[in-house]
This record gives sequence, C-alpha cells and structure tokens, in this order.
Amino acid sequence: MSTIYRSEAGAHEIRRRYQDVLDGWPVPAEQVRVPTREGETFVLVSGPEDAPPLLLLHGSGANTTMWRDDIASWAGHFRTYALDLIGEPGFSAPSRPPLASDAHARWLDEVLEGLGIGATSVVGTSLGGWMALDYATRRPERVTRLALLCPGGIGRQKTAFLFKALLLRPLGDWGKRRSVQVGTGLYAPEDRPVLDQVALIFGQFRPRTERLPVFSYDRLRRLTMPVQVTVGGRDAIFDSRDTLRRVRQCVPHATADLLPEVGHAILGRTEAVLAFLTR
Repeated sequence: MSTIYRSEAGAHEIRRRYQDVLDGWPVPAEQVRVPTREGETFVLVSGPEDAPPLLLLHGSGANTTMWRDDIASWAGHFRTYALDLIGEPGFSAPSRPPLASDAHARWLDEVLEGLGIGATSVVGTSLGGWMALDYATRRPERVTRLALLCPGGIGRQKTAFLFKALLLRPLGDWGKRRSVQVGTGLYAPEDRPVLDQVALIFGQFRPRTERLPVFSYDRLRRLTMPVQVTVGGRDAIFDSRDTLRRVRQCVPHATADLLPEVGHAILGRTEAVLAFLTR
C-alpha cells in the first residue's frame, strides 16, 4: 500500500470513484501515461490536436476531476493536458520529492517532453498554483500565460485552520465534514457534490505536511509572461491580501482579483480564466 493513503480499501474507493468520473467525462479524452524519473504521470488530454496547449495543475488532495466543470469550455479553444500531480490521490506515482528543490520543475520538463510540448499556457490552483509558479519562475520561456487560483507560495500560509481541523476531526463524520467546509469555504447546498468528494478523499488520504516554500521577490519578478491571479477574501489557508500585495509589487503587469466572499476553493471561474487565456 502506498503511504499516501490510510488504507488499501480507502485507496481503492478513491480510485474507483475517480474512474467513474473519467468514464463520464464531458468531452472526448485520451488517457496518457508519461514515464518520468519520479514514476509514471497520468495525463487526461482533450481538445483539438492542432489547438495551442494548456496545462492544468490541480490542488492538494485532488486529481483531474477538479477540472470537470471547466473542460468543455477550455477544450473548445485548447489542447488541454490535465495532469495528476505526483504524490496526490490520482493515477500518477506517489512520489513526493522535496518542494524546496528543482525536482518538480525537472519532473514537469519530462512530462512536457513526453507530451511533445515546447511552451504552454498553464492554469494552477493551490498546490498546483505553487507548482505552476515554481515552473514559470525557473522556465519562463516555456510558459506563455499563467492563470493562478488561490496559489500557494506568494502570501503567508495560515496555521489556524490546521488547529481547527484537529479539533473537529474527533467529532465523527460531522466534524470531518465541518473541517472540510472550513478549509474549502464551501457551504452552499449546490457545493455539496464537491464537498462530499473532498471529504471522502481526505478521510482516506494523507496530505503533504511540508509547508510550501514562499517565492522570493527576485523569483516573482521572473514572471514576464501575462499573469492572472484570483484569490478568495475568506481563504482559510493562504493570506489572500498578502498574496495580492506581493503580486502587485513584483508582477505589476499581472491581473489580480480578490473575490471577497469566496474561500480557498474557487469555483465557477471558467469563463473569466478563458477570457484571460484567449486575450
């Protein structure tokens, strides 16, 4: 059993539900597995073969299903490549090289080479936003546009949420669900399917405990490509206002938006991101 899961039965259930979503994917898709030094990487490919590439990097405790509501729109304009990040609850290898190294950039180099991609637009959220930033600051020539949703590595990472989650988890299923609500900011009835999926995963999955390295001012100033940053004013995990302050200081050409009533999970931004990517 991989150490990223709490049990083999839990891992099996997560994978089973994942496959069910893939079987009902809203657009035609090809499932590709790319060999890398970190192990195999699963990629879900959609959109016209001759369209410009778009790389999608999901957040912690997630997989390519995060993009289900976006993909029909984006795949109409791009050849989309939704990656399962290594070390997360998808079909990629469970490898977790140190974040404070160039290991993830080298991994993405191999993935892009395996897919035959030279340069690409990138959309990343949370941990995937951190990986997108890490790659874009190390390989700016390979990133044509960068759209970030509640990205890690810019603003201060909060710790109060972790203490709340530890206090709530012993309170049974209600406590576990409540801790997920606090972390994601999803409370509306229409968010229930997403909330259920996140609760299932974090009940059986061991997330990374390594704090995300914060990018220096010099690293952020390497972002010369068009950049869009969207954050939630009620994000319980990252300090959104600190994120915007540093973006505006280091990347003055970036489009930076604060959604005051939104938490860490930013949903429903399909068309806003598409407008930026096709500008």
